[in-house]
Amino acid sequence: MPGPSPGLHRALLGLWAALGLGLLGLSAVAQEPFWADLQPRVALVERGGSLWLNCSTNCPRPERGGLETSLRRNGTQRGLRWLARQLVDIREPETQPVCFFRCARRTLQARGLIRTFREFTAATLLLHDVPSSPGPAPWVTGSSPSGPTFWIPMPSPPGPGVPRGVQLSLGVSKSGGSPLAERPDRVELVPLPAWQPVGENFTLSCRVPGAGPRASLTLTLLRGAQELIRRSFAGEPPRARGAVLTATVLARREDHGANFSCRAELDLRPHGLGLFENISAPRELRTFALSPDAPRLAAPRLLEVGSERPVSCALDGLFPAWEAGVYLALGDQRLSPDVTLEGDALMATATATASAEQEGARQLVCSVTLGGESRETRENMTVYSFPAPLLTLSEPSVPEGKMVTVTCAAGARALVTLDGVPAAFPGQPAQLQVNATEDDDRRSFFCDATLEVDGETLSKNDSAELRVLYAPRLDDSDCPRSWTWPEGPEQTLRCEARGNPAPSVHCARTDGGAVLALGLLGPVTRALAGTYRCTAANAQGEAVKDVTLTVEYAPALDSVGCPERITWLEGTEASLSCVAHGVPPPNVSCVRSGEARVIEGLLHVAREHAGTYRCEATNARGSAAKNVAVTVEYGPSFEELGCPSNWTWVEGAGRLFSCEVDGKPQPQVECVGSGGSSEGVLLPLAPPDSSPRAPSIPSHLAPGIYICNATNRHGSRVKTVAVSSESAPQMDESTCPSHQTWLEGTEAEALACAARGRPSPQVRCSREGAPRPQRLRVSREDAGTYRCLATNAHGTDARTVTVGVEYRPVVAELAASPPGGVRPGGNFTLTCRAEAWPPAQISWRAPPGALNIGLSSNNSTLSVAGALGSHGGEYECAATNAHGRHARRITVRVAGPWLWVAVGGAAGGAALLAAGAGLAFYVRSTACKKGEYNVQEAESSGEAVCLNGAGGGAAGGSGAEAGTEAAGSAEEAPAEGEVFAIQLTSA
Repeated sequence: MPGPSPGLHRALLGLWAALGLGLLGLSAVAQEPFWADLQPRVALVERGGSLWLNCSTNCPRPERGGLETSLRRNGTQRGLRWLARQLVDIREPETQPVCFFRCARRTLQARGLIRTFREFTAATLLLHDVPSSPGPAPWVTGSSPSGPTFWIPMPSPPGPGVPRGVQLSLGVSKSGGSPLAERPDRVELVPLPAWQPVGENFTLSCRVPGAGPRASLTLTLLRGAQELIRRSFAGEPPRARGAVLTATVLARREDHGANFSCRAELDLRPHGLGLFENISAPRELRTFALSPDAPRLAAPRLLEVGSERPVSCALDGLFPAWEAGVYLALGDQRLSPDVTLEGDALMATATATASAEQEGARQLVCSVTLGGESRETRENMTVYSFPAPLLTLSEPSVPEGKMVTVTCAAGARALVTLDGVPAAFPGQPAQLQVNATEDDDRRSFFCDATLEVDGETLSKNDSAELRVLYAPRLDDSDCPRSWTWPEGPEQTLRCEARGNPAPSVHCARTDGGAVLALGLLGPVTRALAGTYRCTAANAQGEAVKDVTLTVEYAPALDSVGCPERITWLEGTEASLSCVAHGVPPPNVSCVRSGEARVIEGLLHVAREHAGTYRCEATNARGSAAKNVAVTVEYGPSFEELGCPSNWTWVEGAGRLFSCEVDGKPQPQVECVGSGGSSEGVLLPLAPPDSSPRAPSIPSHLAPGIYICNATNRHGSRVKTVAVSSESAPQMDESTCPSHQTWLEGTEAEALACAARGRPSPQVRCSREGAPRPQRLRVSREDAGTYRCLATNAHGTDARTVTVGVEYRPVVAELAASPPGGVRPGGNFTLTCRAEAWPPAQISWRAPPGALNIGLSSNNSTLSVAGALGSHGGEYECAATNAHGRHARRITVRVAGPWLWVAVGGAAGGAALLAAGAGLAFYVRSTACKKGEYNVQEAESSGEAVCLNGAGGGAAGGSGAEAGTEAAGSAEEAPAEGEVFAIQLTSA
């Protein structure tokens, strides 16, 4: 036995080194609780491929980490304790990426190994015992006689069924050996049948020879992009190679033209490799459906030589109908059909033509082929020859009285018949001799031939016409002696003569006048009436005949014979007659509209004869009708209803006097005043109809007696009319003022409202809202809005009146604030409220010597600031308006200590003397008059201000009264006399 090779020694040394590294790793794990990991630790990648590496750690909070490698990167994903990076375009034979993390001031590392390959090469996989480690151990490579060797550490003991030192084949070595994995380079789908019937099953079989391992292989059968069946072979032995997938599929119509294929997937990603796919070439499936019925053939049973007849062949239940082939033939002659499709139905039509060589029994064949199957129908057809018979005349045109021979002949097997007389035997001709007369001209001879073919009798015929020459003949049927035509419509004038050759006919008046245009379409007029001589001539002779033409036309009623309007005079005699023109002479009758009695003879004219009459003229050619209006005229006459003797004109009513007068023609009417204010006045009249030219309506009309005169050309009439004038009620500001004033306490009276109108209107007034109560005196509650209504026979008029009630003033309230006594230096206010209408003027009278008094803008409030003893005393408030004056008084007391009263009294006395002297001087110098003055302006200017009041002697009244405590009291003052209050203030 040879010794181990040097390569094997190196492999064993590598294994021991790996075991040593594993022991060191176990000791490191025992000392270091944190580690870094790289997955996959060892990877085998096809050259130019890509790989995702996952670098992770169990450090709870690593400071930083990364993946060091010289390979190209495409993308990176990160987490707190991991990162994943894709390496692309890996071309280096071997590289060692390093995964590192910084944790607790220490650097954790994990190193990997990536090798590239061009294709699977021979390798030997040796399994040996190694100590377990926290992360995957690297592969240890070596060599063996069969090729490269990969040492993979395994836990001790190894898994079940894997003894130590067992070699597993990973690839195919260059020197030979069995492969570990092989890509699915060959994926074959067994050919499909050329045509597959719809509704039947067919088999799909896919073969992938050599690909493996089979446990990593998945096969999928596809219809287009749709997956039909997918099968994986997981669990197969590792050395199993190749696979076969077979399925039974039901053929459908939708599968026609569909591509079927097989896809193989070899998934080596669990081993650190990629996913290898391949797909077979597609195979097209053609499905079909063919009805079991035979085609329907439509064709004639007999076909004559040289003729063309259509034939058709139809079959339903075909799919795909456009793929079907049609064969149509007559005997050995193939026809060229036109094929039309409608859904699953097929129709083939062709034209069959037979030749003399095909005479006899033949077969018509129709065959429809689809999907390698065919349906066929055959029909028998007989081809025959049957020439047409021949009919000949010895002379086609002969003079009258000459003999003519007629011959009828046909084919050898045909039996001929001449004018109903058959020949003696088939194939023999038939003959007939005729002595030509006028009746034989244009005589037709008929030759019939019959032939029996395949039990069916066929017939053909021929004909010929004999012409006999004879002289013209003018018969009454073709050229009548008397012609009667209606006037108007176009007619073709015919006078036809018999003869051969055809004679010419000429008709003209016997007196050498007009010529009739025979045979031409033209209008018939009355001028054509008369007697004509007609001559017919040809080469055999001529014929002459006299004819009379009568033109008839409908009646006509013109204005000369029957005028549209007739006027009669009442009391005279008249007759209604109308003359009409027409041929034959018409009959004329006239009846009144709405009546049936015909008017005949003389009439004694009365008004009731007026109206519309309808006259009608009738003859054989039609009728004519005309309306005749008969007017009966008479002199004027008055009727009380149309023209009353008494008439009342109402002002503003917009009506005129209507005086209607009966008379024909319409009389002219004129009414003129006679006597009094109406003397010579023309009374406007309403027109007899609603004419737009009606006279204007007068605003005033003089009443009186008017004479109306009616006149027309047949006389005149006179009538007397009495006219009176009236008007509707009318109220305005002058008769009923819109604003009225009453004084409270006066005697109650009605509103001053009156109305104009004839007859005199009645006026009634009522208050709007609550009614006014009945009382003897006027109360302020009577104020309000009243509505007054004036009424007479011609209408009403309304007016709204506002009533105001005025009353004398009354001082309703006079009060002091504060109500008790006022201490010296204090403030007080007097308020005066008065009731009056119109509103009262307020005036005050103050105690003498009371200074610095303030009044409100309307004098209703008197105010004192800093009261002194001089402000104590009696104050009077007076209210005045146009209806009187009313006053009330109130006493104000200013109370304080006795010493203050004494000092105040001395000072007040001195001040009072000074004030009195100044007051007398001021009164004389300013000549103050009675009136109303602005107290506030006087205070600001230092001038004396006159207060509106009454009484001049009040200034000499008592001064301020001192008391211990006194409330202000008010009392009424008489209204007599005038009081002036004057206030002096310093600037």
